[in-house]
Amino acid sequence: MRMEDACRDLLQSFSDDPVFSDPMLSTEEQRNKNLKQAIAQPERHLVMQAWRGQRSVGLFAFLVLAEERYLEMLVGLSREPALHQRILQELSRRYPAYTADFVFNPANFALKEALTQVGAAFDPEQQTMVLRQPVLAADTTGVVLLSPEYEAAYYAMHNTDLYWTGEKVAAASDRFRVFLALDGNQVVGYLDVTYGFEENEPYDLFVLPAYRRRGHARRMLSQALAMNQPKGMMLLVDVDNEAAIRLYEAAGFATVPGRGSLTAHWSVPDEE
Repeated sequence: MRMEDACRDLLQSFSDDPVFSDPMLSTEEQRNKNLKQAIAQPERHLVMQAWRGQRSVGLFAFLVLAEERYLEMLVGLSREPALHQRILQELSRRYPAYTADFVFNPANFALKEALTQVGAAFDPEQQTMVLRQPVLAADTTGVVLLSPEYEAAYYAMHNTDLYWTGEKVAAASDRFRVFLALDGNQVVGYLDVTYGFEENEPYDLFVLPAYRRRGHARRMLSQALAMNQPKGMMLLVDVDNEAAIRLYEAAGFATVPGRGSLTAHWSVPDEE
């Protein structure tokens, strides 16, 4: 069986599985970006497939950035706990001292247990929200796109716990737009959002604590939605972040049942 056919059959068998479906493969665009691109670009990806006789029982794809010693799981499909453990062992062998990020179905106990055993750290569970009916003609006063004038302030306040730091986001101008909230001439918040895809995503939203509850987040989101039209938009939000959920609902987003995700961060051990 050709790899392409085996991948297609395996994807179909996992597509509606409430426990082992992959939130990184929910749409055709995601499948093209996370799987087909990984197969087509072996110099920047690792793709591994497991077989039982003529039957494929597992498929994994990772983005590999050797210059940054960074891995990102793009595809993680298997119902076998032992296979998830073997994949982590293989990563340890191939990529010592790398950092690795995993986004997966919160119900996937097999991968979660394997990551727990190697000491991975987990972010809060997130739920998917999709733009259903955007709120139009919203106020966007004080919102500007990132420019050299504001770069230093943006970098200083940006979340550094993410792979996509402020400097990396700004350098990836073919992937991200950055919206800034200004109070006078002071940068008080930012929104990193993808563009260029059929379904884009607000990636990181932050407002300085002293300037919250003044509408800055709402205005940045409104400007991002206006510039994104007519394309779609989705996002991930912590399930217990009620303020953010209310903000997104007011902007026209709705929760998608069964499309939650869990993110884990693993520091691959160095060679002894």
